Amino acid sequence: MVCLNPRRVDRANNNTPILSHREIDEHAHEVLRKYKPGLLREPGTICFRHFLESFCEMRIMQLDIYNEDPDCKIVAVTAFKRSRIKVFDKENDCVKKMTIPERTVVFDNEVMEPGMECFALFSGLHEGGHITMHWPVYTGETFDGYAYDPDYDWDEIEPYVCCLREDIESKNNDRKKILTAKDWREHHANYFAGAVSMPNATFRPFVIEAMRGHGFYKGMITLGRDEDWDLLADDIIPFEISEAYGVSKRAARIKLRTSGFVTGTIGY
Repeated sequence: MVCLNPRRVDRANNNTPILSHREIDEHAHEVLRKYKPGLLREPGTICFRHFLESFCEMRIMQLDIYNEDPDCKIVAVTAFKRSRIKVFDKENDCVKKMTIPERTVVFDNEVMEPGMECFALFSGLHEGGHITMHWPVYTGETFDGYAYDPDYDWDEIEPYVCCLREDIESKNNDRKKILTAKDWREHHANYFAGAVSMPNATFRPFVIEAMRGHGFYKGMITLGRDEDWDLLADDIIPFEISEAYGVSKRAARIKLRTSGFVTGTIGY
């Protein structure tokens, strides 16, 4: 497994890495170079199960994860160390605590249902982001080269991370809503999911060729100026990206924005 060695960390918040998008893109490329370098040469769909099990050396479990707030659906839990989480026991119609072994990713059963393949892919890679970028945060462990403050009195937190649907579906470029270290870690994991599923090495040439194939040569589409270009940027190109990479059109739209291919909003 390739773990990120950040140049800077937030010493006051469990040494949470301080990362730019460029640094996360570079990390995603390094991960793919070690995992499947062919994905840096040709567009393709990464198998998140194999990635988590083979590359990240994690177990995968499926359970009915319980959250007391019905409006906040937990879609996945990554247990860095042995942990206890709440699950719903359908057989006995009750909520119970269950022990999860260390190095385990638990997906809610709903995420793995037919028709949820794109969301499952992004959720799995989101957890991969936590594993490869935030391991020392949740364990207190470190490794050579990590920008860890040895004099910092590590404030112990639970050795697992619970990811909500709203965390995974949030907009990668909406930094105004990022207020806490936890928010930043979710932002890192989200951006990593887009960076490793649609790596810039193939994504940029793919989008440029697709745009030119539809007659657009200006580099960036500004939404709200031309209905035809809006359709291209908001529907046609995202569909082609979805077909090539196995991601959702939503994820493709976000990647188009964070990569500088699309800006603005549709105003009609």
